[in-house]
Amino acid sequence: MLRFLAFLALAACGTVDYDHAPVGKLSGTVLVMWVGETQAGEGDGRFVYVPSATPLRFERANPSATLKTIQPEMMYTDGGSIPALAQVFKGFSPWGYAPAYILHDWLFEARKCVNDNSANPDQTALAQMPFAESATVAAEVIQTLIATNTVAPNDVAPQLIASAVAGPIAKSRWKEVGACARNKVKPAHIDMIRRALPALSTARSAQRLAKGPVAQIVQVIDFGPP
Repeated sequence: MLRFLAFLALAACGTVDYDHAPVGKLSGTVLVMWVGETQAGEGDGRFVYVPSATPLRFERANPSATLKTIQPEMMYTDGGSIPALAQVFKGFSPWGYAPAYILHDWLFEARKCVNDNSANPDQTALAQMPFAESATVAAEVIQTLIATNTVAPNDVAPQLIASAVAGPIAKSRWKEVGACARNKVKPAHIDMIRRALPALSTARSAQRLAKGPVAQIVQVIDFGPP
């Protein structure tokens, strides 16, 4: 998720109606893989969300939703970017609300490609979504995780996180241009993922990828069929 969460207590936050965010439906699998050391010495490494045979999918119950269904593609993700000092508090694990972070990250990755006129059809579907709605999506997913007993209720963390993703730093990133191509998962990292998950490779590519570094599975969460 956006790195400004590392400055949650200091940054000016936006407004999102977390308490009234409707519960949706999560299905599929969250599969996150570690592909190497982080850049610029921040965080715990470089992570990639990998769509599996049953990819993560969120169906929204919000009648005002611009987009009713959100299904991320392969992308880099940094979880919640929660600073180490804050991780001791309940609800502030960098992967505690992993599906919410990944779905929110995807909205921003897709938006940057829309901004650069480089979006594929699935990304183009996000073109009409306003920035404020991206924060509402994060709130809806967290509410869904709590309602389905996937995570424990928390009186503080969800509201703070939802407010942070509605803030001015997030809004500036929503408008960012020139980032679509730069943010695409690098071919070397895709090769590492395919070595770890041979089912993603053809027979020919499997032979080419016989040797080399292998991505490591960090987290798997299965929400079942749609």
